[in-house]
Amino acid sequence: MLMNLLIGLSTMAVCLLLQTLLLTIAIRYYTRHREQVSGPSAWKTLKILNIVMTILVLGNLTQVTLWALVFRMLGEFEIFSTAVYHSAVNFATLGYGDIVMSEQHRLLGPLEAINGVLMIGVSTAALMATVQDMVKRTILARQQDDHR
Repeated sequence: MLMNLLIGLSTMAVCLLLQTLLLTIAIRYYTRHREQVSGPSAWKTLKILNIVMTILVLGNLTQVTLWALVFRMLGEFEIFSTAVYHSAVNFATLGYGDIVMSEQHRLLGPLEAINGVLMIGVSTAALMATVQDMVKRTILARQQDDHR
């Protein structure tokens, strides 16, 4: 059990670093392009929002893949796609139970679920902050246009 905790917490730490890196990239991208949000084109706003969302989703998918690699290295799955599927089910906290790990490593499933809840929550918070800023900028731009 102690070894599983060490493996799980180490994997969570790497995932946190990865999430932080991609969150920083997403925030910097938005910061560099947010002036376009208050412009007349709704398409530019949608494009910016979709790019931010894609960066965040790629971060979560990369974490799913990292956990799948850990499961493969531990010998839990022979087929990588099965490891990725099982990892995604854990990360998203779906808990289907159609594929289970051995008793030796099953503690890693709940640890990945905890990781997933936290990281998906961070992604959601970042996306929501982006949307809120976009709405605020759009409202201010329209109010300024009305006063002209």
